[in-house]
Amino acid sequence: MHPSFDTMSMFKNRSLFTVTIDGIVEASLLASGDDTEVIYHRLSAGAYWTLEPESQENPANGPLETIYLTAGRLTVFSDSEELTLTEGDHISFHPVSRQIVFYGDMESTFLYICSKPVFHHYRSSLEEVNHLALTIEQKDGYTSHHCTRIMQMSMKVGQAMKLAPSELYTLQFGAYLHDVGKVRVPNELLNKPGRLTDSEWELMKRHTIYGREILLETGLPYLTQASLLVAQHHERHDGSGYPFGLKGADIHIGAAIIAVTDSYDAMTTDRQYRRAKPAADAIAEIQSLRGTLYHPDVVDAFLKCL
Repeated sequence: MHPSFDTMSMFKNRSLFTVTIDGIVEASLLASGDDTEVIYHRLSAGAYWTLEPESQENPANGPLETIYLTAGRLTVFSDSEELTLTEGDHISFHPVSRQIVFYGDMESTFLYICSKPVFHHYRSSLEEVNHLALTIEQKDGYTSHHCTRIMQMSMKVGQAMKLAPSELYTLQFGAYLHDVGKVRVPNELLNKPGRLTDSEWELMKRHTIYGREILLETGLPYLTQASLLVAQHHERHDGSGYPFGLKGADIHIGAAIIAVTDSYDAMTTDRQYRRAKPAADAIAEIQSLRGTLYHPDVVDAFLKCL
């Protein structure tokens, strides 16, 4: 006996679960059974998404994983290989033996079919990112939408510098969560209208260390990788930054990118203790600090993106 039209409509219009990360991805579990899941994805233009190999002794037993593109265009990267998927194309892996990075050339939607239940873990990891981002915004009003702006600007700079897709994927989350350590900084410091005392400033600077610790505590591989960028995003090219006083090539290039985009956004945004600078003044200041506070190649790419 065939299902009734009403029953078919119910399944047609309702996903089992939906989770999103603002400006990156939306995922909905459409169907699940016999250890197979069908997950709908919407990937924003300019955003990255990955498939990772399973950590197991016999990777040949990994699940079959298929991507079917329903709209848009995706570029797929794996090591030095690159291909483009357009509407109606699909690609399968059995198993995923190395990191596969997908880039949204435009806003794209696709079905991800996996012969092993993965959505529960996947949903938990995305909700963890959302929780961290929401916690930052609730803790520090200044960072409302600041994280998304830094992510978007940083990704443009990283692409202009031709970073590897895997580096861009890490930069995406490092930039988005660069200020997550502020959740462990007392409110009176974050919201203080005047300048901080020396002891208060030392405590404020620890938000970089706290941020790294928070991302490491998640145990999620992509956040573990991004934690290094979070720890170093206030390092400066000449060694005058914090918390480690790193300089030049010792600073992760992703952190050097966030340093510039974060500084620009801070200069052009009203703060508790000062008004925003005009964009032209902020640009002039960043240009004047090229090669001292900021990585010269990053500054050049940033100015081209502007």
